[in-house]
Amino acid sequence: MRGRILALLLALALAVGAAALAEGGLPDGEYAPDGFAFSGGSGRVTISCPKLVVRGGTAFATLTFSSPNYSKLVLDGAAYAPARESDASVFEVPAPVNADFTVVATTTAMSAPHDIEYTLHIYLGEDAPQAEPDVAPADAGEAVDLGARARDIPGLAWRRELPLRYARQFAVDYYDGGYKLLTLADGARYLVVPEGGAVPDGLDGGVRVLRQPLDKVYLAATAAMALFDALDALDAVRFSGTRADGWTVESAADAMRRGDILYAGKYSEPDYELLLDGGCDLALESTMILHAPKVREMLEALGIPVLVERSSYEAHPLGRTEWVKLYGALLDREAEAEAFFDAQAAAVDALEDFPDAEKTVAFFYVATDGGVVVRGPDDYVAGMIALAGGRYAFDRALAGQGARASVSVSMEDFYAVAVDADCLIYNGAIDAPLESVADLLKKSPLFADFRAVKTGDVFTTDRSLYQATDALGDFIVDLNRMLRGETEAMRFLRKVE
Repeated sequence: MRGRILALLLALALAVGAAALAEGGLPDGEYAPDGFAFSGGSGRVTISCPKLVVRGGTAFATLTFSSPNYSKLVLDGAAYAPARESDASVFEVPAPVNADFTVVATTTAMSAPHDIEYTLHIYLGEDAPQAEPDVAPADAGEAVDLGARARDIPGLAWRRELPLRYARQFAVDYYDGGYKLLTLADGARYLVVPEGGAVPDGLDGGVRVLRQPLDKVYLAATAAMALFDALDALDAVRFSGTRADGWTVESAADAMRRGDILYAGKYSEPDYELLLDGGCDLALESTMILHAPKVREMLEALGIPVLVERSSYEAHPLGRTEWVKLYGALLDREAEAEAFFDAQAAAVDALEDFPDAEKTVAFFYVATDGGVVVRGPDDYVAGMIALAGGRYAFDRALAGQGARASVSVSMEDFYAVAVDADCLIYNGAIDAPLESVADLLKKSPLFADFRAVKTGDVFTTDRSLYQATDALGDFIVDLNRMLRGETEAMRFLRKVE
């Protein structure tokens, strides 16, 4: 009882801190932002905000530009000099939180100094936008070699490993007695103990224990819900980090409206008391939890194990869908997971003999500042376009951007690359889906010059795409149909007239 009371007092302390933030008060100290967004520039330079330091009630943001060639930053008329590093320019400036603000940065990388305007937004104590649910933060840690993973468990005989086709971010080992060891590419290890089973004596202290049945999961990783649904396992999810109106997985939204799944707060501000009273047996988090380490520490201190979902790191698009096998192992639904994944893979395998359509595709949306947000050339969307037989328009223009999911470019730079693209796909999962080509022209009259607009090859996704981790194979088939001009039976794409 004493431990429970202490836990609740700690939770209350966090809640008080959150309330103070909501009222606008920021006590002096160092903070890790809950999210950061920027737009502007050519897309070749990235900006990050690793920390905020509050001194005397004023928040100072550390802004890191991924180029050492920035000589000045102007904010609200005041100029700031950088602390240059070998590969970056770092500024510390007073900055608002939870609001857009504009800076002008001077680069000397060109023949003459050039001023570039950026719009920034630092999220603290509120939800970051869901434009990048698939992007892990830079501090997520290096991947470990799963092929060299430790398999020995005291007193348990190893029998086999789970065969995987595309996924490279997790492994599952099976032992006598129904025990399973899950190993993630960040080095985390979880021993799944069957119902009624004992925890082996001498178990490595770094191995987290998950006791079956796992039927009171707090699911804060949106990418996982569709896979639980595919396994007909929503009854294992008792708590959600997203409200009912935030789900495009309709069965999850329905379960919340019925009260079968309860909203337990977002990942950065969970309702600890609700989770405790409800017997939460696992917190399934996205990599955004790495921005809130104290929350993770609190959950684990309360006896709630935390598993960080890493499907966003999978190089192959179907590697994301193959995470259904990890959840199948957690819930003893391996056969269902195998059958479901095989059906998705078969739909893509059927496209192997489809010749390269030699058509270029631009996937994008227009930001509120008039800039354009496209996918990075190593992102999974670009990979799906290639699997469908197309060519991603920004493969060359953004070469060297790495695995970044999204890149902000100016309308002028977007025009230069995509004006001759054969197909335009508007990302309606982030911005509102297009209802007509007129909607696109309202965003910029320059779109009238685009080949795809003239030929009638403009498409939009619906809102459900990013949460549809269970149907990436279906989206690849949609892309293939688009490239072939067979647009009547598409699930995620709609032709815009």
